[in-house]
Amino acid sequence: MPNASDHVTELIVFTTLFAIVSGLGFVAARWRRAESLDHLDEWGLGGRNFGGWITWFLLGGDLYTAYTFVAVPALVFASGAIGFYAVPYTIIMYPIVFMVMTRLWSVSYRHGYVTPADFVRGRFGSPTLALLVAITGIVATMPYIALQLIGIEAVLKVMGVHGHLPIIIAFLILAVYTYNSGLRAPALIAFVKDTLIYLVIIVAVIVIPYKLGGWGFIFGSAEQALAQTNPKTGLPRGSILLNANNQLQYITLALGSALALFLYPHSLTSVLAAKNRDTIRKNMSALPAYTFLLGLIALLGYMALAAGIKPVTSGGKADTNTIVPQLFDQMFPNWFAGVAYAAIAIGALVPASIMSIAAANLFTRNIYKEYLRKDASARQEASVSKLTSLVVKIGAVAVILFLDPQFAIDLQLIGGVLILQTLPAVAIGVFTRWLHPWALSTGLVAGLAVGIGMLYQIPNPNNGKAHFGGSAYKLALAGFDSDKQIYVGFVALLVNLVVVVVLTAVLRSAGAPQGVDATAADDYEADRGTADATV
Repeated sequence: MPNASDHVTELIVFTTLFAIVSGLGFVAARWRRAESLDHLDEWGLGGRNFGGWITWFLLGGDLYTAYTFVAVPALVFASGAIGFYAVPYTIIMYPIVFMVMTRLWSVSYRHGYVTPADFVRGRFGSPTLALLVAITGIVATMPYIALQLIGIEAVLKVMGVHGHLPIIIAFLILAVYTYNSGLRAPALIAFVKDTLIYLVIIVAVIVIPYKLGGWGFIFGSAEQALAQTNPKTGLPRGSILLNANNQLQYITLALGSALALFLYPHSLTSVLAAKNRDTIRKNMSALPAYTFLLGLIALLGYMALAAGIKPVTSGGKADTNTIVPQLFDQMFPNWFAGVAYAAIAIGALVPASIMSIAAANLFTRNIYKEYLRKDASARQEASVSKLTSLVVKIGAVAVILFLDPQFAIDLQLIGGVLILQTLPAVAIGVFTRWLHPWALSTGLVAGLAVGIGMLYQIPNPNNGKAHFGGSAYKLALAGFDSDKQIYVGFVALLVNLVVVVVLTAVLRSAGAPQGVDATAADDYEADRGTADATV
């Protein structure tokens, strides 16, 4: 087990950079200063006035997180090619998002919507459907925040800092500056975070292959390591190529993840903070630059296999999330390893801050104001949202303290299954009002039930879990004579869509009443300076 006394240089560099970034978080309250932060548009959306560069860094910091740095290479390290699903999904995602987000930005700008549930409430006139979307968003976001903490924890373990106290302190700092500065804090910090990440990855893909003897050696060694038999399953650990049984899983996982990513409330928060439609369009065209970076990050898993990296063991369990920090520790000089560790930790702070703001806005706008205090003023909304963001972070820390973080990526994958069920109401709802709100509510519940039911059936022999062992569902569990696997979220979404379409047809035929649509056709093309907003 690593000892902190052996990593003094790394700890000094790490702590210094972490302190600088934390200071930026507090200074951010004065950056692009508003008259007051006591309004959700200012605290939660940065004044809805971020330009192209800020939005690019903010969205990049929001979507490519510590999870990217830690969990994706860990999955490649553990299983091989299946871990590269993250690359195609971030390629096919942007054309889809390009069509949806500009329309969603426009209608949200004109009507002052802050959350996806706000839009659903206005579009379908159904507080129940909006509540379901809000609760699903909050529940799906919580493990995603926890995932960021796991990234920080992995770095600290490698530097010999053990226990949960450092994580709690780091999140207290995060909580305070988010409360103080709102979305401006992660927007400002994202510049530093992305600069460090690009620097570390570019250096890593040049230096590490050079030290290991080239890419041929890396892939050859990874192939041999993954071909070894896993004693817990009696099967090979994995492969650098997909096999006949996981190709369907790979395709459905990539497609499902692509559809889910911008349904997360925090993704939409960063989009709504843009100043106009053109900013959204330019960013959807430029953000794939991060995908190239993601492919390089995934290769760190193979580099770790070639370098013979062993995960840090804690409590008798090997933590595969530590393989990237261990790789940096072995390959880089101490001072640059400290920079790399700081990049991972800062890569956790930015999305965690945005996620907590997004979850807090959902509670404030779609639960507190809708059900508890309908006459809440803008100032009261901002106050409640600030306090809720603190509660959300406490909940994320509790997830780390009381749940097994061994396979961090599974937490995010489960959240992805849940948030994917809001697609019909949010993404399809941007284009059509034909879907009936009762059918959308029923379909969402059906999708959640199917998804959770399937997740419950999945064991994980690697860590001994009998249930919720991942999102790869073996068709044999459903009675099929096949060893093929499929992504749970994809199946749950299909069930959801079938229920929505069939039930909508039935309800419309029966003349069932539906809520009033508060939006108009031209709302979806509105832009700053060309349309009157009600905000």
